[in-house]
Amino acid sequence: MSDHEEQPANRLREELPDEVPPSPSAPGDPQGARPERNGLTGRQRLLKGLWPPRLTRAQLIVALLLFGLGFGLAVQVASNSDSDSALRGARQEDLVRILDELDDRTQRLEDEKQGLEKQRDELENSSDQAEEARKQTLEKERQLGILAGTVAAQGPGITVTIEDTKGTVEADMLLDAIQELRAAGAEAIQVNGVRVVAGTYLADADNSVSVDGNKINAPYRFQVIGKPQDLEPALNIPGGVVQTLEKEQATVTVERSSKIVVDALRAAERPDYARSSSQ
Repeated sequence: MSDHEEQPANRLREELPDEVPPSPSAPGDPQGARPERNGLTGRQRLLKGLWPPRLTRAQLIVALLLFGLGFGLAVQVASNSDSDSALRGARQEDLVRILDELDDRTQRLEDEKQGLEKQRDELENSSDQAEEARKQTLEKERQLGILAGTVAAQGPGITVTIEDTKGTVEADMLLDAIQELRAAGAEAIQVNGVRVVAGTYLADADNSVSVDGNKINAPYRFQVIGKPQDLEPALNIPGGVVQTLEKEQATVTVERSSKIVVDALRAAERPDYARSSSQ
């Protein structure tokens, strides 16, 4: 073959790059997988992107809120579990009493709400609002007078008589009876001719009891105005006032009545320091 015929072929071979030998594949790599850039494989780059985690400020706030919500739910569930355990351990009589007391308190609150709504409607609809306001003020004054013991009261209620022939009844037992009656909705109480008010105190005095400094002797007679269906059961609950007094060998008698008169009065006392803040 002549030199003229070989020249184009040689020129073409000089222009092509030299063949690059393939890099040897590592043992065990499928199909001779090549390492990624920067010397990292795809799996290594994925792990590097996931750890350590890079949290933004918004993600951190959301995580804290979710933690607080979860903690609050856990506390609430634990509290409910404790209440449920206490109720599961209660006797049937105690559960019935608790339900009755809740129903009674709910009813009293509902009655009070209706009374306030009625007063509001009367004030809004009355043609002479000043006269209506005066009537309501007088009515409120009478109600407060009953609570303060400055006016007499009458209404349905119960009479409680405690016979103490052994002399074992003490002041704290009578105080428990008063508190139980108040919790059951008693609106006016009188003990052996002494009016019981918010500041009443009882003390033991020479084998008897004194009420606000007035000595009283057995039998102790309570005249109580309120709903008889609430007052009597409150004294007769298991472990309550009646059972406690009977353990001390006292005799307790409870009588319901449609008309109880509480006429023992207390003098209205002017407070030394407190003054009305209304203008």
